[in-house]
Amino acid sequence: MTSAPIVLGVLASGRGSNLQAIFDSIDIGRCPARVAVVVSDRKDAPALDHARRAGVRAVHLDPRAYPDRTAFDDSVADVLDEHGVELVCLAGYMRVLSAGFVRRFRARVMNVHPALLPAFPGLHAQRQALEHGVRLAGATVHFVDEGVDTGPIVLQAAVPVLDDDTEATLSARILDEEHRLYPEAIRLYAEGRLEIAGRRVWIRARP
Repeated sequence: MTSAPIVLGVLASGRGSNLQAIFDSIDIGRCPARVAVVVSDRKDAPALDHARRAGVRAVHLDPRAYPDRTAFDDSVADVLDEHGVELVCLAGYMRVLSAGFVRRFRARVMNVHPALLPAFPGLHAQRQALEHGVRLAGATVHFVDEGVDTGPIVLQAAVPVLDDDTEATLSARILDEEHRLYPEAIRLYAEGRLEIAGRRVWIRARP
């Protein structure tokens, strides 16, 4: 096992707060990784600005310029390979990856989701939690498979749902946990401590 920095490629569509959390964790030495490239399907995504400020290459690829999802994902994958990416991190990436992309990076794609999976996959997980009246919501970091938020779970954190919660207040508290969990999951991967066995992810002890 080693804690040598691994090369990350981040896919993002939005404001990039999880991307910034990864940058911050790397900067203080908690996450042995290096972000080589950030790719977005949205030209005006603030995540690209986070990348530029960090001195990381920021790439916009327009899905409308490709005949289908597979062709677009192939182009994204080519950019990642060009930069020697070892682990792909989805950070607010609003596109479902094609099966071909998942196969190309099998067991090398992570995502963070604002729910305690398998509950409330897909969009608006916090709203789903409130509508269902659950007492606990949370955040999940998982490996990505061909489904939507169905891959093996790496880490989870529970967040109590308060009586006066709105979607915005609950989302903010869950986001704090996302910012904590995601760099930790990347660190475990970088240290070679994650082992996927079926639907389980085993976390090995430090040697």
